[in-house]
Amino acid sequence: MGNFSLDPGQRARRAEVRDLARRHLAPLAEKGEPGRVNRPLVAELGRLGLLDRLFTSGALDLCLMRESLAQVSTEAETALALQGLGAHPVHAHGTEVQRTRWLPEVRAGRAVAAFALSEPGAGSDAAALALQATEEAPREGPGAVSISGSAAGRDRPRRDPHPTARRKWLLNGEKTWISNAPEADFYTVFARTGDPGTRAGGVTAFLVPADRPGLTGTPLDMLSPHPIGTLAFDDVPVTTDDVLGEPGAGFRVAMNTLNLFRPSVGAFAVGMAQAALDATLAHTARREAFGGPLKDLQTVAHQVADMALRVESARLMVYAAASAYDEGADGVPRRAAMAKLLATETAQHVVDTAVQLHGARALRRGHLLEHLYREVRAPRIYEGASEVQRAIIARELYKEETR
Repeated sequence: MGNFSLDPGQRARRAEVRDLARRHLAPLAEKGEPGRVNRPLVAELGRLGLLDRLFTSGALDLCLMRESLAQVSTEAETALALQGLGAHPVHAHGTEVQRTRWLPEVRAGRAVAAFALSEPGAGSDAAALALQATEEAPREGPGAVSISGSAAGRDRPRRDPHPTARRKWLLNGEKTWISNAPEADFYTVFARTGDPGTRAGGVTAFLVPADRPGLTGTPLDMLSPHPIGTLAFDDVPVTTDDVLGEPGAGFRVAMNTLNLFRPSVGAFAVGMAQAALDATLAHTARREAFGGPLKDLQTVAHQVADMALRVESARLMVYAAASAYDEGADGVPRRAAMAKLLATETAQHVVDTAVQLHGARALRRGHLLEHLYREVRAPRIYEGASEVQRAIIARELYKEETR
């Protein structure tokens, strides 16, 4: 992938996903109720085998899927992405029991997953979590088998170093801005098990089923087709059996997940930008103004050329970051941040330009660009706002400079 051109098989799979989205997913997406999980859509993603590919493919294939889906149906793209984001920590860091219980259900589209990291006072500063996991006195019991590794299937079982210590915690606090909450079937929850002064080192990841006692949720009225809500934890019990990875290593679980999904957020943005560009090419070729088609006006043609340049540049950076992740190359956090930043900012510009070139018709409810104009804003915020991506890039650059 040195020149990041796709091979024939990758191009064929990308076309296949677009075709599946048009024929099977878009019709179901149109029937969804805003602010609710579209379970028939999730189930169809499972039936088509797309959810299974979340766990059998690398970062580049994830990007190709998200980009292809986004060109046709942003709702289908988001449904797939949220399943991956919520369940990837289980796949990469879960125990054999956790994997056996939940991953077949996710693959089939029967269980809805969610990634619960953000809090009222800890959005961009993910290490500042306040959700508290208070440990109770340990009791004797069998050791849990935990698994660590990447999503590429290189995971190795590793037995708990303290096999006789069965630990138990009570979760108290709140999560907010959580996609798929409060309708998910289980949550990957990040809580503080150590001293707040330790920040990242005092966080543990837990798999928390939605029916766990003391866990409640409230939907938020957001500019989003899928549910986003808050979660309240009131003495929610969790044990060693619910830990993802190891106690105190939850921040690493979160960052490993985000390093995988940040380039694919960029792919989502590229897909939306490409859809806006395609619509603009068609519109400016046939729309008559000032004695001829809009495309014959130099100001219009140059704007379209600039849109295409930006989309292709963002696409290449997304592919490069995903390939670096798959290859285990150096600089993955920096490349992932660059890809997300460039692609999401590019998509915002391209969609805005497309609206401008279409005129008032693009703002009519139900128009493709009206839809994209609403959808394109959120990716610049979630999974690390653009300002956070710039901070990551600068931090990694200076870290490399001092080596």
